[in-house]
Amino acid sequence: MKRREFLKLGIGTACGVSLGNLTGCSMKGMGMKNSKLPFEISLAEWSFHRRLFGQQEPKLDHLDFARVARSYGIEAVEYCNPFFMDKAEDRSYLAEMKKRAEDQGVKSLLIMCDNEGYLGDPDETKRKQAVKNHYKWVEAAQFLGCHSIRVNAHSEGTYEEQIKLAVDGLHSLSEFASNYGLNVIVENHGGLSSNGKWLAEVMKQVNLPNCGTLPDFGNFHDYDRYQGVTDLMPFAKDVSAKSYDFDEEGNETHTDYYRMMQIVVDAGYSGYVGIEYEGEKLNEEEGVLATKNLLIKVQEKILSTT
Repeated sequence: MKRREFLKLGIGTACGVSLGNLTGCSMKGMGMKNSKLPFEISLAEWSFHRRLFGQQEPKLDHLDFARVARSYGIEAVEYCNPFFMDKAEDRSYLAEMKKRAEDQGVKSLLIMCDNEGYLGDPDETKRKQAVKNHYKWVEAAQFLGCHSIRVNAHSEGTYEEQIKLAVDGLHSLSEFASNYGLNVIVENHGGLSSNGKWLAEVMKQVNLPNCGTLPDFGNFHDYDRYQGVTDLMPFAKDVSAKSYDFDEEGNETHTDYYRMMQIVVDAGYSGYVGIEYEGEKLNEEEGVLATKNLLIKVQEKILSTT
């Protein structure tokens, strides 16, 4: 969609408000059969990665992310460590992050951790170092009031070898995180982790209550995304609503959100679903609003049938 068409069609409208006022939208008082939402909506920081990396104007400072999320009427966020990579052990910086989120009434849900080594590295020394590299993020997440850190389960070798290696690294890190009351959750994020069956088997073998998954709608590659989410939902502690493009009716063109969210809800999940916009046709603000609007419509449909 062209930007002017997006604005003309009013994809961002919901609850009878304009695109610019979407932040004030609420499902309460809409006459739904059930007052309890089937899921909550949060915002993943990666949705604004271009602005945060200074690639798109207006530039965005990481410390302002909670404020931006709240300006869209979103009250929970998922951070990404590349935007404060050198601050994991800087308590004054983390205290400022925490204060700004609390001032906005925004919950800090998790930290998505990248660039800290392979938890399934076939080299035992590197694998153990990768586990230790994540310790500081566990501590930072606890300080911020998060429930989890999101990690990757990258490995090398045969299908079975990679299961064994990933299980070893994840089990070790999860045991450490349990001392902090934190979860370690794995996203389908490339390699065999994008195979739902493989990652589900890893979860079964880790077999710890604080080790789970973060199903992402868009990272399954050749693996069927609906089957992948079905595979991972029994272990899910958060969900990532990946979005790219939208049609004239506001539907995401890569994922049937109604079908996907029904899978999520049918699995008994009622937690947060994080907006993660990665498209290029709409700017980041428009993409986030379009995804939020679609999730609200899905909420309405699910509520109307319960």
